[in-house]
Amino acid sequence: MENWTNWTNWTNAKLCDVANLALGAILFLSPWLFKFDDGAVSTNAHIAGLVIAVLAIAALAAFAVWEEWLNLVVGLWTLVSPWVLGFHGTSAMTVHVAIGAAVAILAAIELWMMSQHPPRLTTHS
Repeated sequence: MENWTNWTNWTNAKLCDVANLALGAILFLSPWLFKFDDGAVSTNAHIAGLVIAVLAIAALAAFAVWEEWLNLVVGLWTLVSPWVLGFHGTSAMTVHVAIGAAVAILAAIELWMMSQHPPRLTTHS
């Protein structure tokens, strides 16, 4: 039964990583998709989206806890950046808050799953 639980957690973690990859890509492309071209706002979307996507690709290649902690931090930054950078009340804010919240929640879920069933280094009991 434990192998099934580990398989389910692994599959759920991979689905979270694929979702983060898509969210990072959407955030990266959001200045063009949602027509906000302010320099600082666009740069923030590009950098945060790229970091989220790269971390998702790294997590898909080989899971490491630090990737989820970084995704949590980048997700939280993306969530609060409209207030820090002063672009609240815009479509850019909506995009940043929604994607930031989703990335942070997915990272928190993965971290919680790991705390419940840490990955085993060997197949022996």
